[in-house]
Amino acid sequence: MSTPPKPSNPLKAVRGTRDLLPPETALWARVEATARDVFARYGFGEIRTPIFEATELFARGVGEETDIVSKEMYTWEDRARAASEKAQSLTLRPENTAGVVRAYIEHKLGERGDLQKLFYIGPQFRRERPQRGRYRQFWQIGVEVLGPQSSGSESPVRDAEVLEMLATLLDELGVRGWRLELNSVGSSEDRKRYNVALREALAPVKAQMCEDNQRRAETNPLRVLDSKEPADQELINALPKIADYLDDASRAHFAAVLAALDACGVAYAVNPRLVRGLDYYTRTTFEFTVPDGQGLGTQNALLGGGRYDGLSEMLGGPKAPGIGFAIGEDRLILTLQAQDGSKSVDAPHPEWTFAKALDAYIAPMGVERNAAALALARELRRAGLSVEVGDGTFRLKKSFEAADKVARHIVILGEDELATEMATVKTFATGTQVKVSRAELAAALRA
Repeated sequence: MSTPPKPSNPLKAVRGTRDLLPPETALWARVEATARDVFARYGFGEIRTPIFEATELFARGVGEETDIVSKEMYTWEDRARAASEKAQSLTLRPENTAGVVRAYIEHKLGERGDLQKLFYIGPQFRRERPQRGRYRQFWQIGVEVLGPQSSGSESPVRDAEVLEMLATLLDELGVRGWRLELNSVGSSEDRKRYNVALREALAPVKAQMCEDNQRRAETNPLRVLDSKEPADQELINALPKIADYLDDASRAHFAAVLAALDACGVAYAVNPRLVRGLDYYTRTTFEFTVPDGQGLGTQNALLGGGRYDGLSEMLGGPKAPGIGFAIGEDRLILTLQAQDGSKSVDAPHPEWTFAKALDAYIAPMGVERNAAALALARELRRAGLSVEVGDGTFRLKKSFEAADKVARHIVILGEDELATEMATVKTFATGTQVKVSRAELAAALRA
């Protein structure tokens, strides 16, 4: 019997994809375990959604005129296998927020009445030009916080908590020199007014821009602001700023986010050109970047996200304000390796577990104490405790009910507690309620 000829060109990974091998995978495992550990301390649970969805989900949620939907998705027709079936257009997920919100709607998570704090780790797929840190199959670590308005999902403290958690995660991973930039893109009505002004300003100058920006000026003018084309920057910098088109509610929301970040000591810079590229974003949008030369080439964005208060309704669900982010894990790994100066990695992080109950739930008495509650939570979390933060709009009874579902203790933070540096702590298992000094609070909550 003759031996089949050996192929002259052995098969390789498809362009834009690659294999992850030891010992590099140990660094990936450590990053993911650290993320799970931090998320657990903030009361998040993991969600896993399919890697492909109905194409309509992304067309409606992400936006048909975005680069992702118009140029980058892997889409195919799933042919019917029986006479009773219909063919369906399916797409490998290019991002995960739309899928998470679809799952929120499908499984009626909003009917539970509480805040849904979800995280995911997994691959996404985009047919874009491969470059350093950007692949056609890439991995993301992401978070989504959403729920009915009565859960406090629309509160600025949710935005600030997500941003403070990211600062904590990057610090614990050892990322150096990160920079938080944020902006408000306002409500949908704010954006409509701004889009009109932007189109008017672009009309006389768009012919001087690159081909992509000429197309964006017609289909999605906000994307022009996101352009990195060097030759267009002077024209873009002269365009109207969205901050001048925000209504009073959007201005107040953004001011409250900044005040809470100030209270927590999280450094930031307001970037009036930061709009993000997806249609569902509202109000707060943000990016974390690292200095040039930190492994990412000229594109130094490490992660990004924002608020999406109308996405659930866009997908046919109930009103469910939310905020989230996605970290490009491939880019995060490159940054850690560049800052370490080598490709060597530490041993994998120890095994992690989710606690059955959080250590504490902080209940601010009044919205004016939201920022102080978040600052206290930051202090306790950095001491290794798992903590949830309520919202000052909740009545005391609602705070107790919410706390009893998720935590062993409730910490009441009112005017007297702040003035005296004493916290009121109730332990649900025993029913005891005591006053504890702030200096001794972490130790008391561990008991």
